Amino acid sequence: MLDETADVRDDAVPPQTLRDLGRVLAPLGVPADVQLLTGGTFATTYRVTLTDGTRVVVKTAPTGTDRLLRYEHDLVRTEAEVYGLAADRPDLLMPRVLLTDFSRTVLPSDVVVVSHLDGVPLVDLGEPPAAVGARIDHELGAFMARLHTVTGERFGYLNAGSGLTAPTWPEAFGLMLGALLDDAARWGTPVPDAEVRAALARHTDALAEVTTPVLVHGDLWAGNLFVEPATGELVGVIDTERSLWGDPLYELIGADQMGARTAPPTLLAGYAEGGGTFPLDTVAGRTRLRLYRLYLSLVLVVEIAPRAYTGDWLAPHRATAERLVREALDVLLARD
Repeated sequence: MLDETADVRDDAVPPQTLRDLGRVLAPLGVPADVQLLTGGTFATTYRVTLTDGTRVVVKTAPTGTDRLLRYEHDLVRTEAEVYGLAADRPDLLMPRVLLTDFSRTVLPSDVVVVSHLDGVPLVDLGEPPAAVGARIDHELGAFMARLHTVTGERFGYLNAGSGLTAPTWPEAFGLMLGALLDDAARWGTPVPDAEVRAALARHTDALAEVTTPVLVHGDLWAGNLFVEPATGELVGVIDTERSLWGDPLYELIGADQMGARTAPPTLLAGYAEGGGTFPLDTVAGRTRLRLYRLYLSLVLVVEIAPRAYTGDWLAPHRATAERLVREALDVLLARD
């Protein structure tokens, strides 16, 4: 689920792509420089400087839709929709949508063009000084609280074409988990299917405590946060393509997908100061947190085959994700 950072690859952009990008961007201006950004495994993203000096970011969806998991269809449209929801909320720190092209006639995929953000991706800072890191955590918690004031009418993923929406959170989360298990079967990825379904069935009541669909980013890892490096001020948030209407608690797992530090105290303090409350001191809240850990860890396992991941990083990555699945199941299925 890792997405675009601001690293620049030196590869030349193919001439036909340059021409196509010029056609897409014509309403905004003429490209003077096009740079392919790396760090992502889903979309293709370009930083474009126009002849008047304006910088914009162009994101295109994958063209091989047969290799997408079910929830991943039309995600670029979701990104544009969430940025639209934030258009009148500068406190949500998101880029402005400048144009979209969902015709798939110029480029063979959906395209969204957004404003370029200031700051640098947090992932590029390495290990910040303690004071800077504390401010980042605090501001991220406050951002989550602001984001979770945005509410919807149904639960589940925003991309309606996925069919992963429902009037209640237990129904929507059940659809999401079921679709992921179906994807695992389609790609021949071994997962503990029966145990996962049993855990879901056992804890429906905990999920049912969530009655208001709030906007959850779902992927607030360091690559999607832009900060002012000297102070740790959070200045931008990107890659809303995996957003959903759901439980605020889901946000904590999306921000910590490898299980390193799920709920830092400074982040929780920022969330509380922003007016939010995470029910971490209740049995139902802790149960839901483990269900979301189970789901997102399964995503990390199941996406390996369709993404055709390779590299030395893969074995430890898979081992960590599978361990997190096992740990969540052991607790969710344990006798009281």
